[in-house]
Amino acid sequence: MFRTVAISSLALALAACGNGNDAPETPQTLTSDAGAGTSEATETPAAPGEVGPASAQAANLPHADAELIEIYKQLHANPELSFKEAKSAALMASELENLGFDVTTGIGQDWVVAKAMKDVGAVKDGVGGHGVVGVLRNGDGPTLMIRADMDALPVPDQTGFPFASEVRSTTWTGVESPVMHACGHDIHMTSWIGTARALASRKDEWNGTLVMIAQPAEEIGLGAQAMLADGLYSRFPQPDYNLALHVSASAPAGTVVYTKGYAMANVDSVDITVKGVGGHGAYPHTTRDPVLIGSHIVVALQSLVSRNTNPQDSAVVTVGSFKAGAKHNIISDEATLLLTVRSYDDATRKMLLDGIERIAKAQAEAFGAPAPEIKVEQDYTPSLFNNADLADKAMAAIADTIGKDNVKEVPPVMGGEDFSQFGRTDENIPGLLFWVGAVEPSRYEASQDSSLPLPSLHSPFFAPDYDPTIATGVEAMTAAALELFDEG
Repeated sequence: MFRTVAISSLALALAACGNGNDAPETPQTLTSDAGAGTSEATETPAAPGEVGPASAQAANLPHADAELIEIYKQLHANPELSFKEAKSAALMASELENLGFDVTTGIGQDWVVAKAMKDVGAVKDGVGGHGVVGVLRNGDGPTLMIRADMDALPVPDQTGFPFASEVRSTTWTGVESPVMHACGHDIHMTSWIGTARALASRKDEWNGTLVMIAQPAEEIGLGAQAMLADGLYSRFPQPDYNLALHVSASAPAGTVVYTKGYAMANVDSVDITVKGVGGHGAYPHTTRDPVLIGSHIVVALQSLVSRNTNPQDSAVVTVGSFKAGAKHNIISDEATLLLTVRSYDDATRKMLLDGIERIAKAQAEAFGAPAPEIKVEQDYTPSLFNNADLADKAMAAIADTIGKDNVKEVPPVMGGEDFSQFGRTDENIPGLLFWVGAVEPSRYEASQDSSLPLPSLHSPFFAPDYDPTIATGVEAMTAAALELFDEG
C-alpha cells in the first residue's frame, strides 16, 4: 500500500539500549533532501497523553489490526524486566504455535542461570532464559530470521495512557522498581506478531524458512548472548539474513529511517578505583589525595578522543560517576570513576580501552599513589553493522510499500543494541536493524521549532502513536521479508 505522508526532516534519537547503563542519546540534527534543518529534541517531559492513535486519521496513516492494538495494550500494561519476560514469551510462543510454527521456548536458560549465579550469587524468583524460537518451513529458499526484544525498563509509566503500567517488580539483581515499556519493545513485539501473521497467511507468495525469535534482556545487553550460547544457529536453521526493527522517538509515525554500515556503537563500561592514602584535610601533604588524582584522570581521558582518535572516526569517553569521601575535612583513601566508552570499529575500541588503562596508571604514578584497579565489563555490547546490500534491498521494498518519501537514510548514533551480537559470530550473517517513526505527525512538526520538545526513548513520558506505528512496522517488515525470500 502506497501512502502519502512524507518526512520533511528527521532527527533520529535512538535510545541506547545496550549494556544496562545506557541513557537516551542526544539526537543529531539532520536536513531533508530539500535542505530544511531540524531542531534538537530533548528529554523535557511532554504532557501525558498528547500522543494518540487519532492522528492516523488526520495524517492519512494506516491503521493496525484491532487485535494487534489489543495485544499492544496488554503488553504495555504488563511489562516485564530483563530475564523475567515469562508472560510476554508465553504470548509470543502461543501466537506462533497458532500460526503453525514449530516453537521452542526457554532458550538461554542454562546461560542465564550461570550468569545470575556468577554475578548475583543467586537466581532470583522469575529469572530465567525466556527466549522463544519459532520455525516455519515453506519449501526451498532462503532462511530469514526476524527478531523482537521483549524486556521493559525500571521506569515509572507517566504516559497518561488509560492502559499505563502500574507494575512494580524486582530486577534480576534484586532491586525493586516500577516497570514500563519506555523503549518501545511492546511495539516491537506487536509488530513482530503482525508480521508473523502476515507471512503465514501469504505463504503462496514466498518460499524458504522463516525463523521468528523473541529475545529477552536486550536492555542489559545479555539476551542475544544467552540465545546464541544455547545453540540458536546450531539447533535451528541457520539464517541467511537477520532483520529487526526499533521505534524512533523523533521520527513521525508512518516513516522508516535506516543507516548503512555502522549504525550503533560498541558500548563498554569501565570502573576505575583510584587508590590513595587518606588523612586529615588540614594536612594534605601527609596524604595521597584520590580526588585530585581522579580529577587529573578525568581531564586526561578527554585526550583519547581529541588527540588519539582519527578526526574522521567517532569515539566517546564519558565519566558518568565520580565518588569519594564522606566528610568535609577527611581526605579519603579511595575514589571510584564509572565510565561509558563508545566506538564503532574494533581498532578504535581497543585504542580507547588501552588508553584508559595507560592514563589511569600513569596519573597515579605521577602522584606517587598506588596503582588503580581498572575493570572492563566483559559482557559489552558490540557495534551494530547494517549490511549495505541487505539495506538497499530491504529499503527498496519498504519504499515501494509505504512510499519513497517516507523512507530516509540517516547518520549513525552512539547508542548500543545487542542485535549486533547476531552478526558477530563465525557464521558472519548479514543483518539489518531499521527504525520506525513513532511520533504523532502534528506533534513532530511542532517539535521542529523546539516549541514542543519530544520525550526520548527511556523517558517515562514516551507515549508512541501506537496505531500507525504498529501498522507501519508490520508493513515494512513484511515487505522486507518478502523481498528477501524472493532473492532465493
